Amino acid sequence: MPKFYTQMNIENFLGDVVKSSVEALYGTLEGEQLQIQKTRKEFEGDYTLVVFPLLRRSRKSPEATATEIGEYMVANVKEISAYNVIKGFLNLTLDASFWVERFGEICRDNDFGKAQPTGRNIMIEYSSPNTNKPLHLGHIRNNLLGYSVARILEANGHNVIKVNLVNDRGIHICKSMLAWKLYGNGETPESTGMKGDHLVGKYYVEFDKHYKAQIKELVGEGLSEEEAKKKAPIMLEAQEMLRKWEAKDPEVYELWQTMNGWVYDGFDVTYKALGVDFDKVYYESQTYLLGKSIVEEGLRKGIFFRKEDNSVWIDLTADGLDQKLLLRGDGTSVYITQDLGTAFRRFEDNKLDDMIYVVGNEQNYHFQVLKLILKKLGYDWSDNIYHLSYGMVELPEGKMKSREGTVVDADDLIADMVATAREMSAELGKLEGCSEEESNAISTMVGLGALKYFILKVDPKKTMLFDPRESIDFNGNTGPFIQYTHARICSILRKAREAGIDTTIPCSAMLPVEIELVKSLCDYPNIVAAAGASFAPSIIANYTYELAKQFNGYYHDYSILREENSAICAMRIRLAENIAKVIKSAMKLLGIEVPDRM
Repeated sequence: MPKFYTQMNIENFLGDVVKSSVEALYGTLEGEQLQIQKTRKEFEGDYTLVVFPLLRRSRKSPEATATEIGEYMVANVKEISAYNVIKGFLNLTLDASFWVERFGEICRDNDFGKAQPTGRNIMIEYSSPNTNKPLHLGHIRNNLLGYSVARILEANGHNVIKVNLVNDRGIHICKSMLAWKLYGNGETPESTGMKGDHLVGKYYVEFDKHYKAQIKELVGEGLSEEEAKKKAPIMLEAQEMLRKWEAKDPEVYELWQTMNGWVYDGFDVTYKALGVDFDKVYYESQTYLLGKSIVEEGLRKGIFFRKEDNSVWIDLTADGLDQKLLLRGDGTSVYITQDLGTAFRRFEDNKLDDMIYVVGNEQNYHFQVLKLILKKLGYDWSDNIYHLSYGMVELPEGKMKSREGTVVDADDLIADMVATAREMSAELGKLEGCSEEESNAISTMVGLGALKYFILKVDPKKTMLFDPRESIDFNGNTGPFIQYTHARICSILRKAREAGIDTTIPCSAMLPVEIELVKSLCDYPNIVAAAGASFAPSIIANYTYELAKQFNGYYHDYSILREENSAICAMRIRLAENIAKVIKSAMKLLGIEVPDRM
């Protein structure tokens, strides 16, 4: 039997009682659609019936029809306590006892908000780092978004496979390798005390420094800048290294494995600190060859064509796009080559229903092309590829420095957030009475909660400005405000247990403000469904903030533990407990932990 409290089931119930009421008044309905929706906030009522489609039957004005149906329902449907009419709209108010029953159902449901299994297999790819540099602020948005969407889809009943595609091959990887070989003097993470990804990133910057110097020198000798870029000795050497890598040259391959190993160790530390994980890691070095074979297949079918320089292309001009390179003249693959191979492998191996790529909006065109090529190759599953595109993250000028001047390092940012959370929590007295261990745990929870919430509350498609100090505010639409609300409720529940208050006493009376809180709780499964349908953690974030704000207003005006009526006191404790349950569940979908004390 479906759970009653979800909006859908409430609307189904209302649909049934409205239909029987209308048929009692005007005879059997034949094809007329009953339009029932939640009442707009500015009007009194819970749900609204649009009566215009029924006028042909009632043969009365919209207002008279709505009034007649409303009067009948108040007299004959015990769950309807009142109605009001605004032109052709009938606003119905559900009786308090109806909401008390829904509250009882929520209290009994430990999996509240989770949908039944759907049997759908969905793969979501996020992170997708390059092994030539450390993770940065853009990666943080990517990881947090991907991980949260995965959790939301799981809550919607889907089987979710979280994957990371590591870009571990290509010219950019060779740049770091070559610079280390030329200028590294045998440095290792152990000998320098640097995280492996930071060490390799250092040599990527080093390559760029020497490359620019060589370009300047060649331009001084009379070459154009374009020519100089192509003929710079260090770039020619990097290109030769890439060809050797693809030919499995033992020396190059060994260096590649060593330096990638350093980077993976470094990434693991960052992922752990960020609280994200993966079910499977793919490596482009293992998929690009399959991509090449798909290109060969496309050539045989006449979908692709070869140019005089031996490079392979597809002409998409008839589709309103341009010509796209698939294989270079020297036979080396490009980014889309391995993406074709990876997509094929995933759908074949995992019997996927959907594949979601969490990748920045600068790749919108790339994914448009990828889907179109797969479609032309005859892979119908290409229709089930989704690009979850997101905007850039910017920082207020001068707030943070990074190793490379322009990119904010992920490790630096995480450490900075935890340090700022500790400083601000201490200033506000939130750490009083806490041991050093508790203070560290709370600071980490608050710092990361602030970072994650601040990023996830924004619609993914928008470019956002991230202000570290603003995000750690204990007031307003922030992670710490919601965390503090949860800790406050936990304190109430502890005091109730210590006082030995019996919370099982039934209570059938609820104030209008308490009914409103129950209605907000009833919305939670619909919120989870809406966030899953649009891959939008921001829907969860903003719902949770509104619920926390609503509870704090209630707590300010009404006593819980000091309420003298034991039945009302018990009900209020249960209400607080279930609000905490939903806050914890919702924040978990965002990958955020909530403290029990603060």
